[in-house]
Amino acid sequence: MHLTDDEFEAAVADALDSIPPQLTAVMDNVVILIEAEPPEHDPELLGVYEGTPLTERDSWWGAGALPDRITIFQGPLQRMCTSAAELREEIAITVVHEVAHHFGIGDDHLHELGWG
Repeated sequence: MHLTDDEFEAAVADALDSIPPQLTAVMDNVVILIEAEPPEHDPELLGVYEGTPLTERDSWWGAGALPDRITIFQGPLQRMCTSAAELREEIAITVVHEVAHHFGIGDDHLHELGWG
């Protein structure tokens, strides 16, 4: 399944809009990026969170800190889905999964919650 770049970006924005406002309001110093493909060493990676989770930040954390990064990889998501609806659902799952890492929620707990 293939979406145009604009359609894919809109699906990521819709996924972010689905997160309750009380949670997005406390997201701090994080940027959401879309890249065509993940690193060569992990070609099936759907998304990645890079940064310091909110639960691990101390009072000195913000002094000159670069934004955390959530990157969503368009290629693998599109290759794994056979319909636009399925792709939009997988995008939403991936976005929520990576945002959860920003809040300090680990993979094991996300899998238990059905967001693995």
